[in-house]
Amino acid sequence: MTASMNPIALACTLVLGVLLFGFGPVISVTRGRTNTFYGFSADPADRLHKLIRAHANTAEYAPFLAVLFLYLGAHNPADWVVGTMVAATACRCLFVLGMVAPKTMAVPNPARFFGALGTYVTGTALCVALVL
Repeated sequence: MTASMNPIALACTLVLGVLLFGFGPVISVTRGRTNTFYGFSADPADRLHKLIRAHANTAEYAPFLAVLFLYLGAHNPADWVVGTMVAATACRCLFVLGMVAPKTMAVPNPARFFGALGTYVTGTALCVALVL
């Protein structure tokens, strides 16, 4: 008997993929418009700076979350696990919004704080789900 993939796990993985791979073209276009072909300004209000930092942070968390989603999603996950996948995905989106939407990254904001905290909590919970 083969296990079927949970569709919510797939949808959450898709959202993480869009976040990760969607930044590439946006960063490239921004580099072209600003004639910044190497590195970026240290100014936390600079759009390119914010995009690159949001992309880098996404690249740190999205791949492992996707692995967790896909593995757990292929093994008949409990409802709490599926809900945690949705929450983790929402937290990643909230974090990205908190990085790129404000005028500057120099000032903490609730979206960034709760996005990061939620990522830590949900990621840990999904790791626990691996051993349950």
